[in-house]
Amino acid sequence: MSIVRQVDRGKILIIVPAYNEAEGIVKVISAIRETLPEADVIVINDGSSDNTGMLAESAGALTVHLPANLGIGGAMQTGYQYAAKFGYQYAAQIDGDGQHDPADFNFMLKALRDTGADMVVGSRFLERRGFQSTFARKIGIELLAKLLSGLLGKRVTDPTSGYRICGRRAVELFSQEYPTDYPEVEALVLLDNSGYSFTEIPVVMKERQTGTSSISSFQSLYYMVKVILAVLIAKSRKKKALNLSYES
Repeated sequence: MSIVRQVDRGKILIIVPAYNEAEGIVKVISAIRETLPEADVIVINDGSSDNTGMLAESAGALTVHLPANLGIGGAMQTGYQYAAKFGYQYAAQIDGDGQHDPADFNFMLKALRDTGADMVVGSRFLERRGFQSTFARKIGIELLAKLLSGLLGKRVTDPTSGYRICGRRAVELFSQEYPTDYPEVEALVLLDNSGYSFTEIPVVMKERQTGTSSISSFQSLYYMVKVILAVLIAKSRKKKALNLSYES
C-alpha cells in the first residue's frame, strides 16, 4: 500500500461529533493525532450529560460545547461552519465511537484529489472487510443504497457511513445548509441537488468500541423506512426547482 503525501498543517480539520462518548473520546482523539499529526481536531460536544467535553479538552482537542443535544446533523454543521470560517481546505468526519480508523484518512484524501469529487465516503461494503453492521441494519442499508443508486444515477453502497471527507466547496455548502433528520444519507442528495459530486472508496470499520447506538436493531428497519421517505422528499425538491426555472 503506497504512502500518501501529507498536506501542510492547518489545511485539514477533523470533526468529531460526540454525544456521551466519555468512555472512548480520549482514545479516539489520541488515535487521530498520532495518525494525522498534520490535522487539527475539533470535538463537537453535542449536549452530553457526561464529561465528554471536559475529557476532549484535556486530550488537547479544540472543543465546542453545544448547550443542547442537536443530533449528528447539528453537530456536524457546527464543525463545517468552523471549517468554513477559518479557511480549512478539507474537513472530515470521524465519529467519536471508535468505529472509524484514522489510518484510512490519507487514502480518502488522495481519492478526493485524484477524482476531483467534492466529497469522498468511506464504504465498508465495497470490499466487505471489517465490521459489516447488524443483520437488520444491513437489510435497511442495502435497500437504501439501491434507492439512492437509482435516484442519483450512480452506484452507492454505504449511504449511512459517517466516515467522509469534504473539499472546500462541500465545506462551504454544508456550513450553510446541512440535513438534520438523517444527515449522512440526505447529505448525498443535497450534494447531487446542488450539482456537486461524491464518490466512495473501501475502508475497514470496527464495531462500536464504546457506548450504545441511539438506534436499536429492532428500530433499524422502521428507521430506514423513514429515511427512504425523507430521501424521496429531498430529491423531489430538485425536480420542483427545475420545473420552476423552466416555467420562468
